[in-house]
Amino acid sequence: MLNLLLVMMLFMLLLFSGLWIPFAIAIPSLVYILLVQGWPGLNALGFVTWSSLNSFTLTAIPLFLLLAELLIRSGVATRVYDGLSRIVRHLPGGLLQTNIAGCAIFSAISGSSVATAAGIGSVAMPQLLRRGYSRTMAAGSLAAGGTLGILIPPSIAMIVYGSFTDTSVAKLFFAGLLPGLLMTAVFMAYIAASALLSPNIVPRAGDSSDGHIAIFSLRTASDVLPFVVLIGLTLGSIYVGVVTPTEAAAFGCLLTLVIGKIWGTLDWAILRGSIRRAMIAGASLMFIIYAAQIFSYAVSIDGVGERLTKTFVDMNLSKNELLGAIVVLFLILGCFVESIGIMVITLPLLYPILNSFGVDLIWFGVMMVILIEIGQLTPPLGINLFVIQSIWDGKLGEVIRGVVPFFFLMFVVLCLIWLFPEIATWLPSRM
Repeated sequence: MLNLLLVMMLFMLLLFSGLWIPFAIAIPSLVYILLVQGWPGLNALGFVTWSSLNSFTLTAIPLFLLLAELLIRSGVATRVYDGLSRIVRHLPGGLLQTNIAGCAIFSAISGSSVATAAGIGSVAMPQLLRRGYSRTMAAGSLAAGGTLGILIPPSIAMIVYGSFTDTSVAKLFFAGLLPGLLMTAVFMAYIAASALLSPNIVPRAGDSSDGHIAIFSLRTASDVLPFVVLIGLTLGSIYVGVVTPTEAAAFGCLLTLVIGKIWGTLDWAILRGSIRRAMIAGASLMFIIYAAQIFSYAVSIDGVGERLTKTFVDMNLSKNELLGAIVVLFLILGCFVESIGIMVITLPLLYPILNSFGVDLIWFGVMMVILIEIGQLTPPLGINLFVIQSIWDGKLGEVIRGVVPFFFLMFVVLCLIWLFPEIATWLPSRM
């Protein structure tokens, strides 16, 4: 265990030095292999490299990233936001409600918190500021709404989780659906209550633009319906078992090309740019996953997982005590490590422990995603905070103040799913 302690200290040192996460994971892992087995231990790296990236499941990641890029860059996301604004802005909170509804809808196709926050935020923030909405509430609702991107299916985080734990990605997707809708409802209820109790967070004059357009009109339908059809066909085909998540992602990309051309401004330049950005983002994620597989191999050859499992079993912890310790661990890591990084660092160690305690891996997958969502709102490394900060002229402190209420609301949802696991497990059990 001394070798493991030294390697973990090296990892923390590299992480806090600002080194890119894949290198911060891979370098200590290689050092650990050398400490345990010497140079011969590196002979297996070729197999680890091939097996970690030769995955049909992981192919869905760049496809969903491409799908999100096409929607954003072709202007379809803007049309969806405008259509939703005419439907939900009459609720208390006005366009702040559109932020949450827009993020929830966009989450159902992007699979990424960053893509959701950036896509909806870049469309919504200028309108919110121009119309006089509360700056902190506008920033907070967009940053918190963006976290729905990895809870409402499809979810890149759940694809990664499924690949590490050998659980059904399709079931993980639908395990996150009801919790995602619950969190959306809680966020929207909070905004409505805040608008009623503090009317100054919304413009006193109200929104007048497009006021002559009915809530449900031909224009609204033309803005929203194509996106709803895209979600329905993509996720519906997974639920009924016609296609795998990877095949659904590929089908979604083809359908998005049609939607982007007819309803958006898709051309060859936008297509090339979208492919390029999706390739860069996908390669970055794959590099993190590859580094994590090296770490997983390093701890497996020394039997660390088995020893940790035995240690926790010998402590006679209850399942809830174990889960409580894991929650604290994730909250601490969320302050310093981005979401996928947290998953790939902890899963190789937690997976055997969870199995030994009989934890439902589908349910725990939802709990883990919510925890890393909370981490995306936690300073100093909450990535959604910086995404929103990058698209407006305000201060980071305003964004942080805006997300604080949503931070606690996410804890409420987490506790509900902890107390009532059926919220997450009911829908997958019906598949």
